[in-house]
Amino acid sequence: MEHKTDLLSLFPEEIAEQFMSEGLPRFRAKQVYSWLHKGVGFDGMSNLPQKLRQELAQRYDAGTVSVFKTFTSVQDGTQKYLFALADENLVEGVLMRYHYGNTLCISSQAGCRMGCAFCASTIGGRVRDLTAGEMLHMVLLINRACAQGEQRGVTNVVIMGSGEPLDNYDNVVRFLRLVSHPEGVCISPRNISLSTCGLVPQIYRLMDENLPVTLAVSLHAPNNDIRSSIMPINRQYPLQELLPACVEYTQRTKRRIVFEYAMIDGLNSGLEHAAALASALRGMMCHVNLIPLNRVDERSLRPASRTQIDAFLKKLTDLGISATVRRSMGGDIQGACGQLRRRYLEGKSGD
Repeated sequence: MEHKTDLLSLFPEEIAEQFMSEGLPRFRAKQVYSWLHKGVGFDGMSNLPQKLRQELAQRYDAGTVSVFKTFTSVQDGTQKYLFALADENLVEGVLMRYHYGNTLCISSQAGCRMGCAFCASTIGGRVRDLTAGEMLHMVLLINRACAQGEQRGVTNVVIMGSGEPLDNYDNVVRFLRLVSHPEGVCISPRNISLSTCGLVPQIYRLMDENLPVTLAVSLHAPNNDIRSSIMPINRQYPLQELLPACVEYTQRTKRRIVFEYAMIDGLNSGLEHAAALASALRGMMCHVNLIPLNRVDERSLRPASRTQIDAFLKKLTDLGISATVRRSMGGDIQGACGQLRRRYLEGKSGD
């Protein structure tokens, strides 16, 4: 089958160049770009001649992602999506509704190769990177669904689903520029969070992009011994390299770093761990997000108790570290990244 160019991965000027090279009217590029970012396919581009719309459909794709299945939490209205890619891979997304807006969590890779011990996404490894257009199409599909229900669209994006965003650096940066483009969806980089397990060279690269996204660093341990035991990346980029990169990121971008910290019973959740964490982060412009661990069937790690979490939180705040406990959302629909995709890969219905 002939490969079509996915226009969602392109900027208006790139679409214009593409049109010119194929004998299509250059001035139509901005119109097409605007329609695409409203989630409208070629058939619905009403201010374009029908012949041109037919020609565009023959030559190009207007997005290659579809919603395979949707699950809605009866607890809090959180919606979890399985998105189907053109090659039949599945990735996950989660729409969380808050009083300040709607946050969509998207994936950046099908699978993941980082090997973190507490995560379901990495079981089975990385299948492939997502393109910028595929990531953008997830946002557009949910925007369109919200509009049809006369609901507010996506206001915030977090790249925290399956995959390591900085392991798919070029596509993720292109997505960030596309989703924040003033002629498109125009979501401010300040309303976007990017989660990383700590690829230090790419953190430095990101500082130079002039994209002031909030960096969320999966820390999960106060020292190298514990972190290396659950996060293989720490053996390559230990805390003495990661934390200075985080400090510089805050200084260069003026954005506070969020440190994600999954509370694991018997491993990282004692008061001595809280004290060590506070010592490591003291003086940094940061916030610690304590996460009640989601159980993963294939893993032996156990979640810390609520009593442990509360005591840990109190210790951190007493020592001057800004911290909160993440509100659990979508627990009844397997809201944690990787779980739902994993069930489908194993041939389970998920119903």
